[in-house]
Amino acid sequence: MPKLKTKSGAKKRFQVKKGGKVKHAKANAKHLFTFSKSTSNKRHNRGCSHLREMDAKKVIKELFPYGAS
Repeated sequence: MPKLKTKSGAKKRFQVKKGGKVKHAKANAKHLFTFSKSTSNKRHNRGCSHLREMDAKKVIKELFPYGAS
């Protein structure tokens, strides 16, 4: 059987931690900061966050065929 490939989009967007948590960047935090976003919205979207347990299992199973790198 041929080798399975990791989804390249997942490699760029997720990082699987040792404990099984999946770290990801928050949405809506890339551009248009000078207008159209409130201060609290900008502050809330800073940094990164972790996926919920159910979603993390799905990401690891479907997008990383040989487990976390």
